[in-house]
Amino acid sequence: MPVVLAHKWLLITSLSLSLVGLLVQVQIPNLVRIGIDAALVAKTASLTRYVWLIAAFAVIQGVINYLARRYLLRTAYEIEYDLRNVLYSHLVRMPFGFYDKVQTGELMSRSGSDIRAVQMYLAFGPAILVQCTIAIFAFVLMLSINVPLAIVAMAAMPVVAVLGVYARRAIFPVSWLIQARLARIATTVDENVNGVRIVKAFATEQRQLTQLAGEADRLRWAYRREAEIRSWWSPTLESLPRLGLALVLLFGGWMVIDGHTSVGTIVAFNSYVLMLQPPFRMLGMLIMLSQRAAASAQRIYEVLDTKTDIIDGTVSAPLRGDIFFDHVGFEYPLGTKALHGLTLRVHAGETVAIVGRTGSGKSTLGRLLARYYDTTSGAVRLDGRDVRDYRLATLREQVGIVPDEPFLFSLSIRDNIAYGRPDAPLDEVVNAALAAGADAFIRELPKGYDTVVGERGYTLSGGQRQRIAIARALLINPPVLVLDDATSAIDVTVEHAIHAALKDLMAGRTTLIVAHRLSTIALADRVILVEDGRVVADGTHRELLATDPRYAAVLAEISEVSDSDSADDEVALA
Repeated sequence: MPVVLAHKWLLITSLSLSLVGLLVQVQIPNLVRIGIDAALVAKTASLTRYVWLIAAFAVIQGVINYLARRYLLRTAYEIEYDLRNVLYSHLVRMPFGFYDKVQTGELMSRSGSDIRAVQMYLAFGPAILVQCTIAIFAFVLMLSINVPLAIVAMAAMPVVAVLGVYARRAIFPVSWLIQARLARIATTVDENVNGVRIVKAFATEQRQLTQLAGEADRLRWAYRREAEIRSWWSPTLESLPRLGLALVLLFGGWMVIDGHTSVGTIVAFNSYVLMLQPPFRMLGMLIMLSQRAAASAQRIYEVLDTKTDIIDGTVSAPLRGDIFFDHVGFEYPLGTKALHGLTLRVHAGETVAIVGRTGSGKSTLGRLLARYYDTTSGAVRLDGRDVRDYRLATLREQVGIVPDEPFLFSLSIRDNIAYGRPDAPLDEVVNAALAAGADAFIRELPKGYDTVVGERGYTLSGGQRQRIAIARALLINPPVLVLDDATSAIDVTVEHAIHAALKDLMAGRTTLIVAHRLSTIALADRVILVEDGRVVADGTHRELLATDPRYAAVLAEISEVSDSDSADDEVALA
């Protein structure tokens, strides 16, 4: 309702014009009646006068209908525009946990075909109802001409109304099923397109095609079921008003023979009955539109009614970078427990490496720090204040995170690096790329910094994507930087060059490094060993290596994974 009311004057103008057009339209059969009776039967008036009047009314109706249609379509597009913005603005407020539980294809379907179904109904539903009011106008005029014949002509209308209610009940569940199965197909296509490299790598194209065909078959069954329902109800709803033609001819003919009415009246009544057919044809379409829109609206409400558990704070203060994880416990939305009362302090300007086995909870620390998720228990504090007190925009502008799987947009490399600062001058973009070790390979590309990368950056290697992601984080110059295994896809020689640049950039900056390589630990002032979601050791690399066998065991496992890098790592750590 708020979306419709936002465009009420546009919609009212369209509906008012449609109403005026109907008033003009219903006058034409009456003019035909008068013209036949006066000019042809009684021969007391000129036929030419009525011909010109009818032509003038037709032209006026055409102009009015043109304007009404134009404003109606404009209303439809405005409503669709608003609905998409409402849904998208809600989606961008949703926390990471929401996206852990929903499928991309489902959201695409709800923001695409579901919104279109609601838009069609909101825009065209009122217009169809206005068109159906022609029955009222026609009935009033028929009553003014001949009451018994008017009642006979409209005798089928109550039956039409009852059948419309039954048709509505029959179509709704099928409409819901259609929208749900459209969403399943969208999900399947989305996963196959995004995962096409895996599909081809395992030669499972035929299996995926079979899966898609299965989903399409289920959708086809739903469409067939809808077609069966519509093929029964729609012709019935359309045909009933036509019975009025036979009744008018039968009873009207008797009345003409008995001298109770005129031939012109029968012609006019036939025209009025014919006028009722398009509205009732549209009434069948309105029932279909309303049920599909109702199903789609419920699916959209499922998203809009999902409340975010990440509530924006009010503090906008600049950060120094003093971090304190205060007995933090955390469980992911799907039930995976990541942290169990973890306590850790990182002083402002300190560089700390987080080391641990896979699944120990290392990456979760950065996600909680930037409030991608909120803690299940305990608190994460920045500069002595709970991160939940900060405005999300302020917090995320000052906590830069480089993930291990960087995402690049289908934009130029310059735009990808400047994503956090779109107005950044080229020299700053280049400096960030230099610090990330990306400038050399960027300049070798056909258009340099203006080269557009493919979807998700797949036209670049994994290491190149990571370097661009590092440059993107460095450009915003955050006081807190989280490198989540950000150099895992970069060869050791290039990594050492990046580390040399990062050492200068990390001076005075609080940095958390999730380390899966021994060489990365060389950047850190301290090393934290995390195990089962808890800090089990804290110290320098040499201290932990000498005193804690668990640390040595984790390093041994890391070395087994990356034997080719071990010699360089030992040199870096030395």
